[in-house]
Amino acid sequence: MTFSAFRSAVRVQRRRIAVGVAVLMILVGAAAIWLNRSSGADDDLRAELVSQFGDSYGPGLQASEETTVIELRASPSVAQVLPGVDTDVWAFNGSVPGPALRLPLGETIRIELDNQLPVPTTIHWHGIRVPNAMDGVPGVTQDPVAPGSRNSYEFTPPDAGTFWYHSHTNGSEQLERGLYGSLVVTDPSEPTWSQDIEWVIDDWLLTDTGQIDPDFNTAADVEHNGRWGDTITVNGSTETVLSTQPGERIRLRIINASNGRIFAPRFGALDASVIAVDGLPSRRRLPADGFVIAPGNRIDVDLTIPQPGNYPLVDDFTGDIYELATINVAGDRITTPDFTAPLASDLPVWAEAIDLDVDQEYRLNIRRGQSRWEWTMNDRAYPDVDKFEIEAGSFAKIRLVNDSQLFHPMHLHGQFFKVISRDGQPVDEGHFRDTVLLFPGDEIDIGLVALDTGTWAFHCHIQEHADAGMMTLVDVNDRS
Repeated sequence: MTFSAFRSAVRVQRRRIAVGVAVLMILVGAAAIWLNRSSGADDDLRAELVSQFGDSYGPGLQASEETTVIELRASPSVAQVLPGVDTDVWAFNGSVPGPALRLPLGETIRIELDNQLPVPTTIHWHGIRVPNAMDGVPGVTQDPVAPGSRNSYEFTPPDAGTFWYHSHTNGSEQLERGLYGSLVVTDPSEPTWSQDIEWVIDDWLLTDTGQIDPDFNTAADVEHNGRWGDTITVNGSTETVLSTQPGERIRLRIINASNGRIFAPRFGALDASVIAVDGLPSRRRLPADGFVIAPGNRIDVDLTIPQPGNYPLVDDFTGDIYELATINVAGDRITTPDFTAPLASDLPVWAEAIDLDVDQEYRLNIRRGQSRWEWTMNDRAYPDVDKFEIEAGSFAKIRLVNDSQLFHPMHLHGQFFKVISRDGQPVDEGHFRDTVLLFPGDEIDIGLVALDTGTWAFHCHIQEHADAGMMTLVDVNDRS
């Protein structure tokens, strides 16, 4: 090639490069414009979802000057899980469940925990939006309460509803031994039912002598769906009977306190509807028959009592039938209270949220660790986790993907959330949650507007899975 030809080729190559660079700059600029517009559209949509959220939890707390003081003594005790058989348990104030706590909305409660157990413990106030320091998670919001020591919890619940309390230390053993109870926050403006009662459901794995099986957190429990017992109780009894009259209208608050068992109660001939889930009212009445209640879940059921007779409530989640309790109806008919059950008519649908980018994804799975099986979130087992940061008052979208072949009821402390989609399909359950059950292979997107600041636990509520590492932390930061 002559020098002249070479120089000409170089000029052609330079022009090609220049044209290529120009085209690349145009493409980069177009991409930047698209990204800015996309980001702006995303921000606008998030602001709209926050606006739709509004005051979904209620009009705001009107705090009174009243304070209820309760002492909860955690100690070894005895309960009759089976009729006539003394079973050694750990209990709050000597009973399983512990005391049924009730207080009106706006009232402050101070709980004095006296730990007389041979091991450390804490109390978590499940579903209640407490100040972060009161949340009861050892190593996150407080130090464990040592044997013989005391700790005070004080808060003013901002929401009326059905909640519960339980140990949050070595839960695979301490919940199984009986350390839990109900906490109901009542709204004086709501109508009055004929009866308003709590049913705390649990299952127990007992030996032939009626004692709690002492092999806790076994490899079999960890590798499967946690510890499932052979004896089911309602309020600590296998023979729970609710006595009613024809025409009564009952508010039945059902709490699943089991380590791992999932329930799907059947109400048979009773006219029953779910009006609240995990403490907060639903937008609409939901069929109660077969409503799935995973560990940590609660439902409020509105039911009207028919003619005299015995009405068994059973569970058939596994396909086998287990009797839970009986409603006995006898006596003269009364006039049924006539009112519309409180519902959250303004609760957002958030259908548009399905188009938002996911802020955080968690993939749930199991692996063999150095000394044990570990349940992981994004291949990390607690405490080896990264915190997910959320700005208070903003909308966040979280994806949960169950890569395992087992169940995972995922519970977020300090916040409520709404299921947006399941396996890519839009979902409007009509209610908020603090615990959502993932079946094997499920992919669930949830949305939330985080209001309560602090570092919060996010974990599987199958106790054996949580104890084996399926827990992470979410930081909600004050935007100011």
